[in-house]
Formats: sequence, C-alpha cells, structure tokens
Amino acid sequence: LRCCATKARVISYSESLDMLRSTMIPAIAIFHPVIIEGMGWYDPRNPHAVASPIVRQLKFRFSDAEFGPSQSKTKLLVTQGDPLSERGISAITPLVAEMLGVKRGLVTLDSHIDPGHSANAPRDNVVVELRYSDMVRALDGFEGVESEYDDGGSKESASARLERRVDDYVAKKNERRRELGKLPLKSYFKDYAMLQEVTKAACRAACGDVTVVHTAASISEFSVTSFYEVGLELGLLDEANYVDYGLAEKLDFDLIDKR
Repeated sequence: LRCCATKARVISYSESLDMLRSTMIPAIAIFHPVIIEGMGWYDPRNPHAVASPIVRQLKFRFSDAEFGPSQSKTKLLVTQGDPLSERGISAITPLVAEMLGVKRGLVTLDSHIDPGHSANAPRDNVVVELRYSDMVRALDGFEGVESEYDDGGSKESASARLERRVDDYVAKKNERRRELGKLPLKSYFKDYAMLQEVTKAACRAACGDVTVVHTAASISEFSVTSFYEVGLELGLLDEANYVDYGLAEKLDFDLIDKR
C-alpha cells in the first residue's frame, strides 16, 4: 500500500488574524462593555477634568442595584480607534480606564473603509480587538436582534436599518448646514457614525447590556456623537444604557469645532 501525504496549507497572517478575531466576539460576552463618546482632538478641555466626572458617574451607576446583574460583570472600556492626542476622547479614555482599574477593548474600521484607522489606533491596555465588520456580523447574527422589512418588502438587517437611518441623518444635517451657510459634512462622518452605533448595538446584543457616557452634557448637532439618537430611535439602544455626564458646561461648538 502506498500512503499519500497531503501537504498542509499555510495560512496567511491576515487569515490568522481573522481566525483570532472570530473568537473575540464570544470572548467579549464575559464583560460588561463601557463606551465613552465625545469630541476628538479639538476638545479644548483638560482631559483629567473631563475624566473625573465620568468616573464619578460610572461608579455611582455600577453601585446601583437597580441596573441588574449584568453590571456585576468585569468592566471593559471599549474604544473606537481615535488616534492618540493630547486632548479629546483618545486622551480621556485611558484616564478613565486607569481610574476604574479596567482593561480596554478596541474596535476599528476595516482597511477597505479607512486604511489608516487601525494602524493609528492606540493599543495600550487592550485585551480584545475587533473590526467593524466583526461587529456587523455579530449584530446581524445575534439572537434577539430581529430583522425588519423595508418599504419594498425585503428583509432588512439591523445594520442595514442603521445605515439607512444614518443616511437620513446626514441628509438632514447637511440641509441644516446649508441653511447656516456651512459646507456639507465630510464623507467620513457616515463611516464613523456607523462604527459608533454598530459597536454599541453589537456590544449590547453580545453582552446583554452596555453602558454609554458622553464627555459633555451638551452635544454638537454636527458631531459624530450626535448620531447616538439613531440607535435609540431604532430600539437598538435604550435611554437606560446612557449615563449622564453630570457636569453642566457652556460649550461654544461654533468656536470649538470648525469642521
């Protein structure tokens, strides 16, 4: 008898990363995800001054028995790849993680959407890393997140509903900007709004709950953060998932954000 050996296929580096990330969706379910949203590098405030009220509010929330057993899980502060800067969200999130004594997760856009997003994302203290496409698959495939039917009678996934509503928001915001004599929003706003809303909804679906806090009590109507209303409108997030910033400030967004 002649024995024939089959040569094993060597998997590529990208394939090995895909295999690794496929294990991360179930792994993230052991955590209670915490997501912080707010201004980027253009935020003029001292990041320590912003982080402190956030930590105070989060500690108060996590000590409240009203919010159920899911918040007794180990917390994971999930970030969305903002490049490191002296101020803004990428300076605030590591401070909050340090003050709370928690690890971080990371979700970034796939390279075909933004080639530099993952490469420029800070990874200090990160124990779970996923791509936007991973979160889309998790959201659309998770039990309990139901598809609906669009106007043409076709079944529409949760991510497709999000995208359609984000497109509506972009159109309305651009109309408002036209009335104010401003240029339309940059094209990347949609990509990052989708990253924001899919990440939160997928975390909630996979983990059973999610806690979200903004870095200010007031939000610019033309910011990516302002798209948080989309997830609420579609029922993918609930008001109870959000924690108040807890500090009233007067922020002039016309001066702060000139995009």
